[in-house]
Amino acid sequence: MSTPLFSIITAAVAPGIALLVYFYLKDRYHAEPIHVVIRLFLIGFLIVLPIMIIQHGLVLSWGKQPFVFSFVISAFVEEGVKWFVLYHMIYNHVEFDEHYDGILYAVAISLGFATIENVLYAWLNQASFAYLLMRALLPVSGHALFGVLMGYYMGKSKFTLQKDKKKLLAFSFLVPLFWHGVYDIILMTMTKYWLWFVVPLMIFLWYFGMGKVRKANAGSPLRMVKHEEDPSRFRP
Repeated sequence: MSTPLFSIITAAVAPGIALLVYFYLKDRYHAEPIHVVIRLFLIGFLIVLPIMIIQHGLVLSWGKQPFVFSFVISAFVEEGVKWFVLYHMIYNHVEFDEHYDGILYAVAISLGFATIENVLYAWLNQASFAYLLMRALLPVSGHALFGVLMGYYMGKSKFTLQKDKKKLLAFSFLVPLFWHGVYDIILMTMTKYWLWFVVPLMIFLWYFGMGKVRKANAGSPLRMVKHEEDPSRFRP
């Protein structure tokens, strides 16, 4: 029996929403306006179509040579469009007022993209629950972590000295592009033992990404304000 359409869509959408809630709650000092986060999540939905059109055109022109497909057609196009939208919509936004905000907003747009991509894969392939679980653990969380890295360096760029801004903005694009390309090339070139490479990569990316989350929160200008307001400081 085939899985009901509603169940497929629910299972495909749930990981993205769960991860977005997780990273939203990781903002320790000043929760961002939920409408701004949701708007970026929905914009992630909208960029799927132009990305697919660009990628289809590039595949027709260049083929699917593993390195070119992984680092240019897949990683460069996807991370490039996300970076472009994030920079032009949120970098100078009044609500982008602390380092961690960059991570949250980049994760929101990345998970919007990953969620619709997941729905399309699930629908077109009549996916089983096990398949959807695998996608939740790998590509969906992968996009979230690429968003963490993009947002970390974009946030660092916004709140640093003028001379370092351009370098950090470049990092906000190049670092997620590199790890996205590494992830894709493993899947394209490893046929039998790909899990032996992808699982350690994902564990590393979670460790690396969560370290960036802690650093971004630790650098919040609101940290000392919260500390001063905490009445427990005066308890014996």
